[in-house]
Amino acid sequence: MQGRFLRGFTLVELLVVMAILMLLLTVAAPKYFNGIERAKESALKQTLVVVRDAIDKFHVDNARYPDSLEELAERKYIRAIPIDPITESSETWQLVAPEEEMPGELYDLHSGAEGQASDGSLYAEW
Repeated sequence: MQGRFLRGFTLVELLVVMAILMLLLTVAAPKYFNGIERAKESALKQTLVVVRDAIDKFHVDNARYPDSLEELAERKYIRAIPIDPITESSETWQLVAPEEEMPGELYDLHSGAEGQASDGSLYAEW
């Protein structure tokens, strides 16, 4: 049984492969997580555009602003109350009331997320 050799990887070979994988991960991981944040910000911007458009259409159709996001959903101006992609909740929206002489309770809305976007602006100001 002298001609028989065990086949497999040496410890050095495994360490080299692991070092290469770690190097690749340190380059790829930040780009991946930044991509996720950019996607959430884009989704928030699109959600705000759609809901604000629905508020404007409601105002044109009814000569008043809606009383809540629920009313927009019930009257089919939006399919459902949207989820804020940053906070991942539909309960964190900051509602802006119209001026005093205008009927209704919902003139505009902003994200309830704290913090800054990648461009340095505050989410609550969008």
